[in-house]
Amino acid sequence: MTRGTSLNISAGVASVTVALILVALKLWALGMTSSLSVAASLADSALDLMMSLGGLMAILYAARPADEDHAFGHTSVEDLAALAQSVFILVSGGVIAWSAVRRLMSDAPTELAAQGPGMAVMALSILLTLALVLWQRRVATRTGNRVVAADSLHYMSDLIPNIGAIAALWMSRQFGFGAVDNVVALATAAILVVGSLRIGKGAWDALMDRRADPALIEGIGRIAADWPGVRGYHDLKTRTAGSIVFVNIHIELDGDQSLRAAHGIGAGLRRKIIDTYPQCDVIVHKDVAGEA
Repeated sequence: MTRGTSLNISAGVASVTVALILVALKLWALGMTSSLSVAASLADSALDLMMSLGGLMAILYAARPADEDHAFGHTSVEDLAALAQSVFILVSGGVIAWSAVRRLMSDAPTELAAQGPGMAVMALSILLTLALVLWQRRVATRTGNRVVAADSLHYMSDLIPNIGAIAALWMSRQFGFGAVDNVVALATAAILVVGSLRIGKGAWDALMDRRADPALIEGIGRIAADWPGVRGYHDLKTRTAGSIVFVNIHIELDGDQSLRAAHGIGAGLRRKIIDTYPQCDVIVHKDVAGEA
């Protein structure tokens, strides 16, 4: 096992561990406070746990080499997991929003309890989340793993619901404004829904073999056009599978040069593209210039 793989796995294990702790803490806080904003934060942490488990499994599974049944590797498992997670997020956001609306429309006032312990739990959640994000960013910087980097960004977005829950509990204790809890829950639900649609679209696009980022495609084209010995290129095609971008490109070469020289040009171009975009898996086809 390489050093980079070990770091990626450590980040995945840390993410799962923190998510488990946060779910347990927020379950206790929800039972003590009956706060919908805490429930929204709990749902978000439960989602984090699922995503962290999926991310760890993806890191382990995607690291497996290509085999006879999976000639292009195993990275599509990341997209399948993300699609399932997006459905879970969407349902969770809808349930929380409906509960908040029912409370706001009810004549009975929203009663919250044990605001102090609830705020303490949410503050601890923020500290644990920040510690995890710092470690994930360090690992992502050293290894370039996109799964770890994406998980880090997701946990950063969790700070908003946690801070909102603390504000709702504080205002309830200080001023008796229990309705603020429902407003915070609605805002958190909106964040969950928007996030679910974004994750789901990205996973769906990958599973449907949508092309890679246009900026990446343009960058590869510039490298090919400027590469020594390449007289032109065509049929530059890309697709994504998890964190891997598969690239196929046809380059046009002098047909009178030796096979060894043509191979050297293609191999050098392939190495340059991978060095520039490490997430790419590249196949270079060589055609005779003027006969492509």
